[in-house]
Amino acid sequence: MFWEISKEFDFCYGHRVWSQVLDQEFAMKTCFTCRHLHGHQGKIIIHLQSDVLQEGMVTDFGHLNWFKQFLDDTLDHKFLIDIHDPLFETLLPHFSDKKNLIDHDAGFKTVDFSVIQQEPRHIFEMYEGYIIVDFVPTSENISTWLMEIIQEKMNKIGVRVSSVEFLETPKSKSVVYAKPN
Repeated sequence: MFWEISKEFDFCYGHRVWSQVLDQEFAMKTCFTCRHLHGHQGKIIIHLQSDVLQEGMVTDFGHLNWFKQFLDDTLDHKFLIDIHDPLFETLLPHFSDKKNLIDHDAGFKTVDFSVIQQEPRHIFEMYEGYIIVDFVPTSENISTWLMEIIQEKMNKIGVRVSSVEFLETPKSKSVVYAKPN
């Protein structure tokens, strides 16, 4: 026997799926709209599982407050860009050499703002909107990345992340499942 709980979080983000390929027979179009810069009102649903209850719970829902803070501070109203995106140099011209990027423990990079401290405010504002990742930011890859972040944190209290659902739109989602133990 085991128990599972879930908690939902919403955030706004932008991305570009530069690797998009369509089969016209199935897509009924040839326009690669996901290759455009665009945004979403995303939703993530975290499923936590345990075969032992502690104080009658898998864990307290409050133990996910850190994740809400992570979303607010890191992803909300930000643009996810793959460091390998062919438009990287165009969109981040001051960092086209891909140097002066700051690595973060959660597997993303941001720009080193000291490089642009003499630039006008609007340049700073543009760069503070980028979260640089090392994957094409599809819903499948985003959900996998977030699952890894969540599981690493939840390991500290002995709770298993069984799956993460990521809704790019209200009608389009991906789900990543943890491998069985």
